[in-house]
Amino acid sequence: MSTTFGVLRFPGSNCDDDALHIVSQVLSESDCKGRMLWHKDSALGDVDGLIVPGGFSYGDYLRAGAMAAHAPIMAAVVEFAKSGGPVLGICNGFQILCEAGLLEGSLSRNDGLRFVCKDVYCRVEGKPTPFTQAIPVGRHIRMPIAHSEGRYAHPDVETLEANGQVVFRYCDSEGTPSESANPNGSVNNIAGVCNPSGNVVGLMPHPERACEAILGGGGVAGLSLFESALAFLTNSSARVGTGK
Repeated sequence: MSTTFGVLRFPGSNCDDDALHIVSQVLSESDCKGRMLWHKDSALGDVDGLIVPGGFSYGDYLRAGAMAAHAPIMAAVVEFAKSGGPVLGICNGFQILCEAGLLEGSLSRNDGLRFVCKDVYCRVEGKPTPFTQAIPVGRHIRMPIAHSEGRYAHPDVETLEANGQVVFRYCDSEGTPSESANPNGSVNNIAGVCNPSGNVVGLMPHPERACEAILGGGGVAGLSLFESALAFLTNSSARVGTGK
């Protein structure tokens, strides 16, 4: 059975084509394809999973992700997520999902008030999600970041941690979280979280930029997130079929 990932495109998105390339070309041998979804659409069509990509949706006016969270397509995204469909928000996509109320917490200016662009290490933790269930807990993977507003905050981070909703944490090359490994001042070195049900995931690093060896840098560790989601969706019982 073919698997289709929908990739949202907003004015100002700049990682949408990258995400589409991964799911439709890099994963193509696994009968996987991608479909671009425009921000003015009112329906998702027949998709099995969603990717909300990085970039600067609507020019980051008001604050990052605030305007995109109210785009026409987001009503269908919310319904898809509520029905259990897997949704991945990357960088600006993470910000959008927080603004839309699909993920808890908020993202604000980096503590150094500067744009940060470099490779980081993240340790995989928390409850299994469609995008991490095939990755051993405790494994640390290398991915690039590129953001100005990536400092994650939460009003009750202790409960978030206890619920297993922290799924990525900045760490050093040995897998140990530390202040020096935190690139933006996020509370508890948090790089990514999931919703209570585990089907919606957001992270600031860019896994789609670490999927092909030809790109160098962080290698192909980011591909594990997409392979995990594909494996999850290969099980027909995991498909929610609510995209139409």
